[in-house]
Parts: sequence; structure tokens; C-alpha cells
Amino acid sequence: MHKNIVSKQLYQEALGYFPGGVNSPVRAFKSVNGTPLFIKKGTGCRITDEDDQTYIDFCCSWGPLILGHNHANVRTEIIAAVEKGTSFGTPTAYGNKLASLILKNNRFIEKIRFVNSGTEAVMSAIRLARGATGKSKVVKFEGCYHGHVDHLLVKAGSGLVTFGVSSSAGVPENFAKETLVVPLNDAAALKQVFEDYKDDIAAVIVEPIPANNGLLLQDKTFLQLLRAKCTEFESMLIFDEVISGFRVGFEGAAGYYDIQPDIITYGKIIGGGMPVGAYGASKEIMGFVAPDGPVYQAGTLSANPVAMAAGAAQLKECLKPNFYEDLEQKTKDFVGIVNGHAEQKGYAFHLFSVASIFWIAFTEAEHIRSAEQIEAGKMDYFKQLHQYLLENGVYIGPSGYEVGFVSSAHSTADLEEAAAVMCQGLDNIFG
Repeated sequence: MHKNIVSKQLYQEALGYFPGGVNSPVRAFKSVNGTPLFIKKGTGCRITDEDDQTYIDFCCSWGPLILGHNHANVRTEIIAAVEKGTSFGTPTAYGNKLASLILKNNRFIEKIRFVNSGTEAVMSAIRLARGATGKSKVVKFEGCYHGHVDHLLVKAGSGLVTFGVSSSAGVPENFAKETLVVPLNDAAALKQVFEDYKDDIAAVIVEPIPANNGLLLQDKTFLQLLRAKCTEFESMLIFDEVISGFRVGFEGAAGYYDIQPDIITYGKIIGGGMPVGAYGASKEIMGFVAPDGPVYQAGTLSANPVAMAAGAAQLKECLKPNFYEDLEQKTKDFVGIVNGHAEQKGYAFHLFSVASIFWIAFTEAEHIRSAEQIEAGKMDYFKQLHQYLLENGVYIGPSGYEVGFVSSAHSTADLEEAAAVMCQGLDNIFG
């Protein structure tokens, strides 16, 4: 029987300290009911909670831990950096090392600026696009999430192409109206927004592999159309690769689809588990960033040596031969076991995947490319599966809209064990 006595006690204590008892909303388990688990240790592909229960982990800290938990080389480099100091507020050789690793192995950017989170990277990229173009409006897509940036924390209003409507208290409507919201994978709507606002669009921002609201894999032709329209109307194309960057390949989705964006944002994996973000572009575009240019952006802890050391250690592992090929094959095998079982049993269920990312969906659809295709009424099935997995030693993110991740630390045996539990969970739901 699954027990989380200590986690419950810690959560009750945390409710007195933090809004909702957490420091990021999804951690509160509101989407799945129950009490959030307090994790005390992670090794390889497994995590252990404060009640000493161990789980095969597919959250991987929401994506950064592509090598799994507590990787020896990453840990060694972090300790070595900490022994020299945690932050200086100055340039360090660690920052040069990580930047060199990225830029020498990525055709799509020539200069980079490190920040402290994916949200900060996106905020900075938007400011850069506005500063470089002299335009003000930004186009985003319904179903893509770009962190809690005021101008992008918006949802669509009524109509095909709409001004953004605030989706959070504290975001002024005037801010939201600088953002235009378009449906994903809708070529007609994209063309329309450029016709209507052709002189005002500073940037179009998109998750090229949308993975914050389900896994909404796009047709390559739609992404190519984005590139063409931004070029035609002299707008910046921003790829938000906070999740897909260094996950679907070292060059991220830009390399996966072979499409050149104007600005790319990164996070998660480049910090090796430490807080980090970055944005990069051509030398010309990055020349607008202070102190070289007029677009101001700064950060006290940006490129701090501990995060830089951790990121460099992790990316060195990612650059080893066949790293991404092996990771993708393991993921395909895992997904294949579960999908094969669901198909054989006739369940309305599918694991969608790309590279080492997967998404649990209770659907009969072969493709889900937009947020409105997600059946909200099926989320009760996810709650049941989530509870069953926890009770049987498998941890996934506590929301049916979130994706899961496979790390290099997941062995074939680990994945087969987890797949068997997931298949049993489906039998339990549909049986």
C-alpha cells in the first residue's frame, strides 16, 4: 500500500510557508488529487521520497536531467566549482567553456547570453526582437507556453486571430493586447495575422516541438511557413527550445527540422540540473544586446560558475557518439510496448513521442496537433493512471498535460519494468 506519511506532514508544514505549499503550481498535485511527494534523493533513473519509497522517474526535474539523477561527472564538476566559490558577479572560464561547447556544435546560433531561467530567456528574446526590429507586437500560438512572461501569459479571445486576453491576474490587458494569439498548425490563420498586422509584428514565438500542453507535434511545412512569413515581413522567428533544446538532438528542434530561426531560447538541459537559461542568435542580432547595443538585459547570477560547470559536464556527455540515437531507440522501445498493449486490448490510449519525450493521452486520435484536440473530459483517466503508477513505483509529472522524459540512466530493464506497470495500470482502468 502506497504510504506518504512524512510527505503529508511536510506538505502541511509547507502550506504555512508557501502559496499552496509549493514554489511552482503544478507540484501541488491539484490535477491528480492527493498529496505531493517530497523527494529527498535521486540516483540514476530513480528517486526516493521522504517515506523511503523509490520510483522510476520520468519527470527528470521536468526535463533537465537527460543523464538521470546525480550523474557522477556532473556531480564532480559541481563540487569542484563550489570549492572555489559559488558566485563572483564577474566573467569566469566556466562560462567560456559552456558557450564554446554549445556554439562549436550548433549551426544555428553564433553568440549566446546566459540567464537564470527559461522564462528569463524568453523575456529577453522578446525584448531583443522588439529592439532589433523597432516593432511592438508579438504573435504566439494557442497551446504553446513560454514561461510566466507578462506579454505571453495570455490565451486567445474569440475569433480566428485574436488579441491576447490575460490568463493570469496581475497581467494588464494593455500588455496582453500587444500579443496576437493564433491557433497552432493553422496556415490560413498565420497568413491572416501577417496580412492584418504586417507592419507591426516584431516576432513570432513558437515551441517548434510544443511540449507544455501535451505533445503537439507540428507538420514541418507549418514551421517552414513560419520561417517564410517572418522573412517576408521582416519579423523575427523565435524558437522557444527550453524543452526541445539539447533534448531531441544537440541542435534541438532547429536541427531536427533544419529550420533557421532568428533567435533561440534554451534552458533546462544546459544547466545540468542547476538553474539556467540562455538565448542566442547571429552575431548581428546579438549585437543589439547591451553592452554592445541598446537592448538592456542583465542578471546578478547569470552564468554563475556552478551552473556553467554542471552544464558543461552534461553537454560533454551528450556529445558522445550515438548518445541521442541510443536514447531515442530506448524511448521508441518503451513507447512501443505500451502502445502495442493498448492497441491489442482496444483501449482509447496512446503514448505520443519524439526523440526521448513522450506524452500520455487517452485518445483514439493518431495525431494531436492543437490544444483544442485534447479531450479534457479524459483527464479523470489520467488521475487514475497516475495514482496506480505511484502505488507501483513509477513517477510521472502530476498533470495529464505534461510530458515525460527518458534519460540515459534508464536501462532497458528499467523501461520494461515501467512499461509493464503502465500496461497493468491501463488494464486496471479499462478492465
